[in-house]
Amino acid sequence: MADLHLHERPLFKDLAHQASAAKCMDCGARHVGLCDALCDFDMQTLAGAVQRLTLPPGKILVEEGTPALHFYNITAGTVRLFKALPDGRRQITGFMGAGHLLGLKVSGPAAEPGHYVFSAEAIGEVHICRFTRASLLPKLTQFPALERKLLDVATHELMAAHEQMLLLGRKTAIERVASFLLAWADRMALFPDGIPEGKLTLDLPMNRMDLADYLGVTIETISRALGQLKKRGLIELPHIHEVVLLAPRKLAALAEAVS
Repeated sequence: MADLHLHERPLFKDLAHQASAAKCMDCGARHVGLCDALCDFDMQTLAGAVQRLTLPPGKILVEEGTPALHFYNITAGTVRLFKALPDGRRQITGFMGAGHLLGLKVSGPAAEPGHYVFSAEAIGEVHICRFTRASLLPKLTQFPALERKLLDVATHELMAAHEQMLLLGRKTAIERVASFLLAWADRMALFPDGIPEGKLTLDLPMNRMDLADYLGVTIETISRALGQLKKRGLIELPHIHEVVLLAPRKLAALAEAVS
C-alpha cells in the first residue's frame, strides 16, 4: 500500500499541473500582456508557478512600502494604482486591467526584492495570477521571450509616466478629461484603424473621484469639464460609468491643444 501511494503522488501532481495549464489556455488574458510572450507548450511551465486569486471590490493587493515579494498579472477587472500623500490625500497614478503586470517598480538595490512604491486596490471584482519573485525571475532565463516582454512592459510604463507628466503639467482640466477618455478608448482597443469619425461607447469602471485624483483636479472640476464636453456636443453621459464619444476626432483635436 505504501508503494501505491508513492506512485500516486507524482501522478496527482501531474494531473493538477495539467489542470492548471488548461485554465491558462482558457483565460481571457491568455493573448495579452505577459502570457502572450509564450507558446502554449511553454505556458504549461509558467502555470506551475502561479496562484490564481479572485479579489472583491476595494481589496488592497499591493501596499506601498511593504516588501515586494510578488508579481501580479491581472486577468480580469481593473485596479487603481495610488500613492498616499503626507496630508492623508491620495494621488492616483494609473489604472490597470487585463494583461497588465504589477510589481515591476520597486525601491531599493536591484539585487534585493525592495519595496512596493505604490498601492493597488481592486475596482470591482478582479481576477489575478500571483507569482512569487523567487518563482518568476528564474523563468526569465529559461524563456528569453518572457524577459523581452517584461522589458516592453517597463518601457511602456515609462512612456505612460511621461504622458502623465505632460497631462498634469501643461493641460487644462477639459483637455485632461478629453485626453483620458481617448486614452481609455485606445486601451479598450477601440482604435484598431485610427480614431474614427463615428461615435464610440466607453465603459468606465472608475468613479468621478477616481478621475479627479488621477487628473489632479477636484471632483467639481471633473463634473464641470464633462458638462462642457457635453455642451459642445462631443460626448453624452447616459450613465455614471458610461461615456459616449460623439465626435472622437474633434475630441482628439481638443486633447492635443496643449496650453
